[in-house]
Amino acid sequence: MMLSSWTAASPCTSAIVDRRVARDGYPMLWKHRDTGNENNFVARVEAKSPDELDYVALFNAGDSLLAEAWAGVNSAGFAIMNTASYNLVPDTASYRDREGVVMTEALRSCRTLADFEELLGSLPKPLGVQSNFGVLDASGDGAYYETTDIGYVKYGLADAESGVLYRTNYSYSGDSVSGFGYIRECNARHLLEPYRDRCAIAPETFTEILSRSFYHSLLGCDMEKSGREWIVDQDFIPRNSSSASVVIEQRGDGCAVMWTVIGYPPCSYVLPVTVDSVPDELQPDDVTGRSSLCDEVISRKNEVFPIKRGSGNKYINLSRLRHYNDSCRAVSMARYEEYRRLINAER
Repeated sequence: MMLSSWTAASPCTSAIVDRRVARDGYPMLWKHRDTGNENNFVARVEAKSPDELDYVALFNAGDSLLAEAWAGVNSAGFAIMNTASYNLVPDTASYRDREGVVMTEALRSCRTLADFEELLGSLPKPLGVQSNFGVLDASGDGAYYETTDIGYVKYGLADAESGVLYRTNYSYSGDSVSGFGYIRECNARHLLEPYRDRCAIAPETFTEILSRSFYHSLLGCDMEKSGREWIVDQDFIPRNSSSASVVIEQRGDGCAVMWTVIGYPPCSYVLPVTVDSVPDELQPDDVTGRSSLCDEVISRKNEVFPIKRGSGNKYINLSRLRHYNDSCRAVSMARYEEYRRLINAER
Protein backbone atom coordinates (compact mmCIF):
# COMPACT_ATOMS: atom_id res chain seq x y z
CA MET A 1 0.00 0.00 0.00
CA MET A 2 1.40 3.38 -0.99
CA LEU A 3 1.86 6.10 1.60
CA SER A 4 -0.56 8.43 -0.16
CA SER A 5 -3.48 6.04 0.41
CA TRP A 6 -2.57 5.42 4.02
CA THR A 7 -2.35 9.07 4.95
CA ALA A 8 -5.87 9.64 3.71
CA ALA A 9 -7.14 6.59 5.55
CA SER A 10 -5.58 6.72 9.01
CA PRO A 11 -5.43 10.22 10.49
CA CYS A 12 -6.19 9.30 14.14
CA THR A 13 -6.12 11.76 17.04
CA SER A 14 -5.30 10.61 20.58
CA ALA A 15 -4.39 11.56 24.15
CA ILE A 16 -3.41 10.07 27.51
CA VAL A 17 -4.65 11.83 30.66
CA ASP A 18 -3.15 11.67 34.13
CA ARG A 19 -5.45 11.31 37.14
CA ARG A 20 -4.30 14.67 38.54
CA VAL A 21 -6.17 16.57 35.79
CA ALA A 22 -9.17 14.22 35.62
CA ARG A 23 -12.51 15.31 37.06
CA ASP A 24 -13.09 12.02 38.88
CA GLY A 25 -9.44 11.17 39.53
CA TYR A 26 -9.33 8.38 36.93
CA PRO A 27 -6.58 8.30 34.28
CA MET A 28 -7.76 7.90 30.68
CA LEU A 29 -6.60 6.89 27.24
CA TRP A 30 -8.45 8.30 24.18
CA LYS A 31 -8.36 7.34 20.53
CA HIS A 32 -10.43 9.03 17.85
CA ARG A 33 -10.01 6.45 15.13
CA ASP A 34 -9.80 7.18 11.41
CA THR A 35 -9.41 4.35 8.94
CA GLY A 36 -10.20 3.13 5.46
CA ASN A 37 -12.43 0.48 7.11
CA GLU A 38 -15.77 2.21 7.67
CA ASN A 39 -17.31 -0.67 9.63
CA ASN A 40 -15.94 -1.89 12.94
CA PHE A 41 -17.20 -3.73 16.01
CA VAL A 42 -16.28 -4.57 19.60
CA ALA A 43 -15.69 -8.13 20.78
CA ARG A 44 -14.59 -9.96 23.90
CA VAL A 45 -11.72 -12.41 23.48
CA GLU A 46 -11.25 -15.14 26.07
CA ALA A 47 -7.81 -16.35 27.13
CA LYS A 48 -6.75 -19.54 25.39
CA SER A 49 -4.24 -20.57 28.04
CA PRO A 50 -3.40 -19.82 31.70
CA ASP A 51 -0.67 -17.47 30.52
CA GLU A 52 -3.08 -15.28 28.55
CA LEU A 53 -5.58 -12.60 29.59
CA ASP A 54 -9.18 -11.95 28.57
CA TYR A 55 -9.73 -8.65 26.77
CA VAL A 56 -12.16 -6.50 24.81
CA ALA A 57 -11.14 -4.55 21.74
CA LEU A 58 -12.22 -2.67 18.65
CA PHE A 59 -11.84 -4.68 15.42
CA ASN A 60 -12.43 -4.06 11.72
CA ALA A 61 -15.56 -5.66 10.31
CA GLY A 62 -14.53 -8.81 8.49
CA ASP A 63 -11.83 -9.67 11.02
CA SER A 64 -13.52 -12.94 11.95
CA LEU A 65 -10.33 -14.29 13.53
CA LEU A 66 -10.04 -11.21 15.79
CA ALA A 67 -6.43 -10.93 14.69
CA GLU A 68 -5.97 -7.14 14.78
CA ALA A 69 -7.09 -5.06 17.76
CA TRP A 70 -7.18 -1.29 17.25
CA ALA A 71 -7.91 -0.21 20.83
CA GLY A 72 -8.69 -2.32 23.86
CA VAL A 73 -8.26 -3.25 27.50
CA ASN A 74 -7.64 -6.59 29.20
CA SER A 75 -8.61 -8.22 32.49
CA ALA A 76 -5.46 -6.87 34.16
CA GLY A 77 -6.49 -3.31 33.30
CA PHE A 78 -3.80 -2.92 30.64
CA ALA A 79 -5.06 -0.67 27.82
CA ILE A 80 -3.53 0.11 24.45
CA MET A 81 -4.25 2.04 21.23
CA ASN A 82 -2.17 3.59 18.46
CA THR A 83 -1.88 6.30 15.84
CA ALA A 84 0.02 5.76 12.61
CA SER A 85 3.19 7.85 12.33
CA TYR A 86 4.59 9.21 9.07
CA ASN A 87 7.81 10.94 10.11
CA LEU A 88 9.82 8.30 11.95
CA VAL A 89 11.85 6.77 9.11
CA PRO A 90 11.76 6.80 5.30
CA ASP A 91 8.61 4.95 4.33
CA THR A 92 10.25 2.18 2.30
CA ALA A 93 9.58 -0.88 4.47
CA SER A 94 8.10 -3.84 2.63
CA TYR A 95 6.99 -5.53 5.89
CA ARG A 96 4.37 -3.24 7.39
CA ASP A 97 0.90 -2.54 8.81
CA ARG A 98 1.44 -4.88 11.78
CA GLU A 99 0.24 -2.45 14.46
CA GLY A 100 -3.02 -4.32 15.09
CA VAL A 101 -1.18 -7.61 15.46
CA VAL A 102 1.22 -6.10 18.00
CA MET A 103 -1.67 -4.64 20.01
CA THR A 104 -3.47 -7.99 19.99
CA GLU A 105 -0.40 -9.69 21.42
CA ALA A 106 -0.05 -6.94 24.03
CA LEU A 107 -3.66 -7.35 25.17
CA ARG A 108 -3.18 -11.11 25.46
CA SER A 109 -0.04 -10.91 27.56
CA CYS A 110 0.74 -7.52 29.16
CA ARG A 111 -0.15 -6.22 32.61
CA THR A 112 2.20 -3.25 32.91
CA LEU A 113 4.22 -0.84 30.82
CA ALA A 114 7.31 -2.89 31.65
CA ASP A 115 5.60 -5.95 30.14
CA PHE A 116 4.89 -4.01 26.95
CA GLU A 117 8.49 -2.86 26.70
CA GLU A 118 9.62 -6.45 27.13
CA LEU A 119 7.20 -7.51 24.39
CA LEU A 120 8.51 -4.89 21.95
CA GLY A 121 12.04 -6.06 22.66
CA SER A 122 11.25 -9.75 22.23
CA LEU A 123 9.16 -9.67 19.04
CA PRO A 124 11.01 -10.61 15.82
CA LYS A 125 12.49 -7.71 13.87
CA PRO A 126 11.51 -5.94 11.71
CA LEU A 127 8.32 -5.30 13.67
CA GLY A 128 6.45 -4.03 10.62
CA VAL A 129 5.24 -0.89 12.41
CA GLN A 130 5.63 2.89 12.27
CA SER A 131 3.38 3.90 15.11
CA ASN A 132 2.74 5.85 18.29
CA PHE A 133 1.46 3.21 20.73
CA GLY A 134 -0.43 4.72 23.66
CA VAL A 135 -0.45 2.53 26.76
CA LEU A 136 -2.11 2.86 30.19
CA ASP A 137 -2.01 0.24 32.94
CA ALA A 138 -4.20 -0.35 36.00
CA SER A 139 -1.87 1.65 38.24
CA GLY A 140 -2.41 4.74 36.10
CA ASP A 141 1.08 4.64 34.61
CA GLY A 142 0.93 5.71 30.96
CA ALA A 143 3.20 6.42 28.01
CA TYR A 144 3.52 6.79 24.28
CA TYR A 145 5.99 4.50 22.52
CA GLU A 146 7.06 5.97 19.20
CA THR A 147 7.93 2.70 17.53
CA THR A 148 9.73 1.69 14.34
CA ASP A 149 10.75 -1.67 12.91
CA ILE A 150 13.76 -1.85 15.21
CA GLY A 151 13.04 0.09 18.40
CA TYR A 152 11.12 2.81 20.21
CA VAL A 153 11.36 6.12 22.07
CA LYS A 154 9.24 6.36 25.23
CA TYR A 155 7.40 9.48 26.45
CA GLY A 156 6.03 8.88 29.96
CA LEU A 157 2.85 10.42 31.34
CA ALA A 158 4.56 11.03 34.67
CA ASP A 159 6.97 13.41 32.91
CA ALA A 160 4.20 15.47 31.29
CA GLU A 161 3.94 18.69 33.32
CA SER A 162 0.51 19.42 31.87
CA GLY A 163 -0.84 15.99 32.81
CA VAL A 164 -1.77 15.23 29.18
CA LEU A 165 0.12 13.67 26.28
CA TYR A 166 -1.14 14.08 22.70
CA ARG A 167 -0.33 12.27 19.45
CA THR A 168 -1.74 12.44 15.95
CA ASN A 169 0.13 11.19 12.87
CA TYR A 170 3.64 12.30 13.56
CA SER A 171 6.15 11.42 16.28
CA TYR A 172 8.00 13.88 18.48
CA SER A 173 11.18 11.84 18.01
CA GLY A 174 10.88 12.00 14.20
CA ASP A 175 11.80 14.78 11.81
CA SER A 176 10.03 18.12 12.12
CA VAL A 177 9.05 18.48 8.46
CA SER A 178 6.98 15.45 7.48
CA GLY A 179 4.11 13.70 9.21
CA PHE A 180 0.45 14.68 9.52
CA GLY A 181 -2.04 15.91 12.10
CA TYR A 182 -0.38 19.11 13.27
CA ILE A 183 -3.60 21.11 12.96
CA ARG A 184 -5.66 18.33 14.55
CA GLU A 185 -3.31 18.26 17.52
CA CYS A 186 -3.74 22.03 17.91
CA ASN A 187 -7.52 21.54 17.71
CA ALA A 188 -7.37 18.93 20.49
CA ARG A 189 -5.16 21.10 22.70
CA HIS A 190 -7.40 24.13 22.26
CA LEU A 191 -10.53 22.16 23.15
CA LEU A 192 -9.08 20.13 26.02
CA GLU A 193 -6.90 22.63 27.84
CA PRO A 194 -9.75 24.58 29.54
CA TYR A 195 -10.83 21.29 31.14
CA ARG A 196 -7.25 20.39 31.99
CA ASP A 197 -6.74 23.78 33.66
CA ARG A 198 -9.75 23.09 35.92
CA CYS A 199 -8.75 19.43 36.49
CA ALA A 200 -12.12 18.58 34.95
CA ILE A 201 -11.32 16.15 32.11
CA ALA A 202 -13.84 13.29 31.89
CA PRO A 203 -14.59 10.64 29.24
CA GLU A 204 -17.40 12.79 27.87
CA THR A 205 -14.94 15.63 27.32
CA PHE A 206 -13.52 13.48 24.54
CA THR A 207 -16.58 11.69 23.17
CA GLU A 208 -19.04 14.59 23.41
CA ILE A 209 -16.77 17.57 22.79
CA LEU A 210 -13.51 16.77 20.97
CA SER A 211 -14.89 13.96 18.78
CA ARG A 212 -17.92 16.10 17.80
CA SER A 213 -16.13 19.43 17.36
CA PHE A 214 -15.58 21.22 14.07
CA TYR A 215 -13.22 23.76 15.57
CA HIS A 216 -10.33 24.55 13.21
CA SER A 217 -7.28 25.95 14.96
CA LEU A 218 -5.71 27.49 11.85
CA LEU A 219 -8.91 29.34 10.95
CA GLY A 220 -9.60 30.11 14.61
CA CYS A 221 -13.29 29.25 14.54
CA ASP A 222 -15.86 26.51 15.02
CA MET A 223 -17.14 25.81 11.51
CA GLU A 224 -20.28 24.09 12.81
CA LYS A 225 -21.35 27.53 14.07
CA SER A 226 -20.47 29.30 10.83
CA GLY A 227 -24.08 29.61 9.66
CA ARG A 228 -23.19 28.08 6.30
CA GLU A 229 -25.08 25.29 4.60
CA TRP A 230 -21.91 23.44 3.55
CA ILE A 231 -18.35 23.20 4.89
CA VAL A 232 -15.28 21.40 3.57
CA ASP A 233 -14.14 18.35 5.54
CA GLN A 234 -10.51 19.30 6.19
CA ASP A 235 -8.34 19.04 9.34
CA PHE A 236 -11.14 18.63 11.88
CA ILE A 237 -10.87 15.92 14.55
CA PRO A 238 -13.96 14.13 13.15
CA ARG A 239 -13.53 13.36 9.45
CA ASN A 240 -15.28 11.39 6.76
CA SER A 241 -12.87 8.56 7.61
CA SER A 242 -13.67 8.59 11.36
CA SER A 243 -14.95 5.20 12.51
CA ALA A 244 -14.95 5.38 16.33
CA SER A 245 -14.08 7.37 19.43
CA VAL A 246 -12.90 5.29 22.39
CA VAL A 247 -11.99 6.39 25.92
CA ILE A 248 -10.56 3.79 28.28
CA GLU A 249 -11.05 4.97 31.86
CA GLN A 250 -9.07 3.30 34.65
CA ARG A 251 -11.60 3.53 37.46
CA GLY A 252 -10.56 3.48 41.10
CA ASP A 253 -12.65 0.38 41.79
CA GLY A 254 -10.30 -1.66 39.60
CA CYS A 255 -12.75 -1.87 36.70
CA ALA A 256 -11.63 -0.28 33.45
CA VAL A 257 -14.46 1.03 31.27
CA MET A 258 -14.03 1.37 27.51
CA TRP A 259 -16.49 4.13 26.58
CA THR A 260 -17.19 3.45 22.91
CA VAL A 261 -18.76 5.64 20.24
CA ILE A 262 -18.83 3.40 17.18
CA GLY A 263 -18.98 4.64 13.61
CA TYR A 264 -18.77 8.32 12.60
CA PRO A 265 -18.82 9.97 16.07
CA PRO A 266 -21.06 12.99 15.27
CA CYS A 267 -23.78 10.51 14.21
CA SER A 268 -23.34 8.03 17.06
CA TYR A 269 -23.60 7.77 20.84
CA VAL A 270 -21.56 6.26 23.64
CA LEU A 271 -21.93 2.80 25.18
CA PRO A 272 -19.93 1.44 28.14
CA VAL A 273 -17.85 -1.69 27.54
CA THR A 274 -15.98 -3.77 30.12
CA VAL A 275 -14.03 -7.00 29.84
CA ASP A 276 -17.12 -8.78 31.18
CA SER A 277 -19.77 -6.92 29.23
CA VAL A 278 -20.12 -5.82 25.59
CA PRO A 279 -23.48 -4.33 24.50
CA ASP A 280 -25.17 -6.39 21.80
CA GLU A 281 -25.36 -3.51 19.31
CA LEU A 282 -21.55 -3.21 19.31
CA GLN A 283 -20.90 -6.91 18.69
CA PRO A 284 -20.57 -8.41 15.20
CA ASP A 285 -23.68 -9.83 13.60
CA ASP A 286 -23.43 -13.57 12.94
CA VAL A 287 -24.32 -13.08 9.26
CA THR A 288 -22.85 -9.73 8.24
CA GLY A 289 -19.91 -9.62 10.65
CA ARG A 290 -20.75 -5.98 11.34
CA SER A 291 -22.06 -4.06 14.33
CA SER A 292 -25.76 -3.22 13.99
CA LEU A 293 -25.22 0.19 15.57
CA CYS A 294 -22.31 0.92 13.23
CA ASP A 295 -24.57 0.15 10.27
CA GLU A 296 -27.15 2.64 11.59
CA VAL A 297 -24.49 5.28 12.14
CA ILE A 298 -23.13 4.90 8.60
CA SER A 299 -26.66 5.43 7.26
CA ARG A 300 -26.85 8.72 9.21
CA LYS A 301 -23.37 9.69 8.07
CA ASN A 302 -24.49 9.32 4.45
CA GLU A 303 -26.98 12.13 5.12
CA VAL A 304 -24.18 14.33 6.45
CA PHE A 305 -22.08 13.55 3.34
CA PRO A 306 -24.88 13.26 0.76
CA ILE A 307 -22.88 14.05 -2.39
CA LYS A 308 -21.49 10.82 -3.84
CA ARG A 309 -20.07 11.85 -7.20
CA GLY A 310 -16.70 13.44 -7.82
CA SER A 311 -15.12 14.88 -4.66
CA GLY A 312 -18.51 15.14 -2.96
CA ASN A 313 -17.35 13.15 0.05
CA LYS A 314 -15.34 16.22 1.12
CA TYR A 315 -18.47 18.31 1.73
CA ILE A 316 -20.51 18.32 4.95
CA ASN A 317 -24.18 19.29 5.07
CA LEU A 318 -24.32 21.34 8.27
CA SER A 319 -28.05 21.04 8.91
CA ARG A 320 -27.88 17.23 9.02
CA LEU A 321 -24.64 17.35 10.98
CA ARG A 322 -26.13 19.59 13.68
CA HIS A 323 -29.25 17.43 13.91
CA TYR A 324 -27.34 14.22 14.56
CA ASN A 325 -24.57 15.80 16.61
CA ASP A 326 -27.05 17.35 19.04
CA SER A 327 -29.43 14.40 19.28
CA CYS A 328 -26.68 11.80 19.67
CA ARG A 329 -24.87 13.91 22.28
CA ALA A 330 -28.07 13.95 24.34
CA VAL A 331 -28.30 10.15 24.13
CA SER A 332 -24.66 9.83 25.16
CA MET A 333 -25.07 12.03 28.22
CA ALA A 334 -28.04 9.94 29.32
CA ARG A 335 -25.94 6.78 28.88
CA TYR A 336 -23.16 8.21 31.03
CA GLU A 337 -25.62 9.18 33.75
CA GLU A 338 -27.36 5.80 33.67
CA TYR A 339 -24.12 3.81 33.93
CA ARG A 340 -22.74 5.90 36.78
CA ARG A 341 -26.02 5.66 38.67
CA LEU A 342 -25.89 1.85 38.39
CA ILE A 343 -22.24 1.72 39.49
CA ASN A 344 -22.92 3.93 42.50
CA ALA A 345 -25.96 1.83 43.45
CA GLU A 346 -23.81 -1.32 43.50
CA ARG A 347 -21.30 0.17 45.93
